[in-house]
Amino acid sequence: MNEIAQSSSAPAPLARTSPWRRVVVKLSGEALMGQGGFGLDMPTLTRIAADLSSAAQLGVEVAVVVGGGNFFRGIAGADKGIERARADSIGMLATVMNALALEYAIEKAGKSARALSAVPMPSLCEPFSRQAALHHLGKGRIVVLAGGTGNPFFTTDTGAALRGAELSCDLIMKATQVDGVYSDDPKRNPAATRYETLTHDEAIAKNLAVMDTAAFALARENRIPIIVFSIREPGAISAALQGQGRFSLVSP
Repeated sequence: MNEIAQSSSAPAPLARTSPWRRVVVKLSGEALMGQGGFGLDMPTLTRIAADLSSAAQLGVEVAVVVGGGNFFRGIAGADKGIERARADSIGMLATVMNALALEYAIEKAGKSARALSAVPMPSLCEPFSRQAALHHLGKGRIVVLAGGTGNPFFTTDTGAALRGAELSCDLIMKATQVDGVYSDDPKRNPAATRYETLTHDEAIAKNLAVMDTAAFALARENRIPIIVFSIREPGAISAALQGQGRFSLVSP
């Protein structure tokens, strides 16, 4: 009886106004620190949480894979002398901190959210499983995914591609500090060319650094397109989901 009552009281699914049914957003830790050099910038966190909430209001199921570079980057720790596997483990913990903060900010924006971690820490958040994530997405909650893949030597870009495949997502959204994929770093090379569209094979062959090769390869094998866009502007996620604004589309 309780299950029937809970089911009948669940909100009706929203009419989808985006061509995408279910997406995973890759959000770097650096994006959460705003103009600061470390940690969380609360106005930036609030803005991104509101944008994620607005995206879900389009009727799209939204998962978010969050990085931890605003607190600790595994590869940077390894460069300073920490064993790489251990440094990556510290970086995974940083992603959990960001996931908990983002979960809170999304709920404060009026949308239900759940943080799930690939590194089990049940006193803080729910352990990741495919079944749990799909359950929460089906209930209309934004799922915030922490802990990367749960293993060292893999980036959170690869984690986003892996979760995108596991959760049968239609799209991977790579939120960056620039408005698409460029032939070179546009901050260092003003002559860098911006791609409107390209294929996974082209991105791998050209060694374009916007995502690592393993992430591109996973997306290619599972035929998941990738949108690369700038997270700097308010409403950027919702706009990209509706085909608006500037972005690059990497497709099979």
